Amino acid sequence: MTTLPARTRTGALLGVAVAVPALLLAACGTSSSTSSAGSSSPATGSPSSMAAATVTVETHSGPVGTYLTDGSGRTLYLFVADTGGKSACSTACAKYWPPLTTTGSPTAAGTAKAAMLSTITRADGSKQVTYSGHPLYYFAGDAAAGDLKGQGTNGFGAKWWVVSPAGASITMMAGASGSSPSKTTKTSGGGGGWA
Repeated sequence: MTTLPARTRTGALLGVAVAVPALLLAACGTSSSTSSAGSSSPATGSPSSMAAATVTVETHSGPVGTYLTDGSGRTLYLFVADTGGKSACSTACAKYWPPLTTTGSPTAAGTAKAAMLSTITRADGSKQVTYSGHPLYYFAGDAAAGDLKGQGTNGFGAKWWVVSPAGASITMMAGASGSSPSKTTKTSGGGGGWA
């Protein structure tokens, strides 16, 4: 067994004492990503919940009728558990159902009605867009404009539905033969269609 001179052992121990914390810091470094409004989260391809200064709520026609989308054609949903104009979706729920947020005033296009648009303040202080009193959300599983993968999902204690221009939930399922919209659903009107 070789013994290092005292000076070398002390230097080696000091080097280890400095190197180990540096390695730990590098290994535990944050993997935060910056995103802007309308960008996609890396895991799901869904919009982030970062607030945009200008948010447009418009309408598009699809297999369930005419429903609300954002200005990029991303489907917007309401959560049946929301009551009194307040969001019941936060923390883990908001990761799957990111709220549509803004720092300004939302605008309407297509057959969406500007008078039905408003905002509420969420627990984290952000401003969530509402339509006819319903807080609006994206679904993380919707990867592109026109996707309706969240339609009729039962998650976090209640159903999720797309929203008609009249402000009612559309309970018709996409692709379901023999299905008809609920009686409170308005399924006609303008707005863009999908090519």
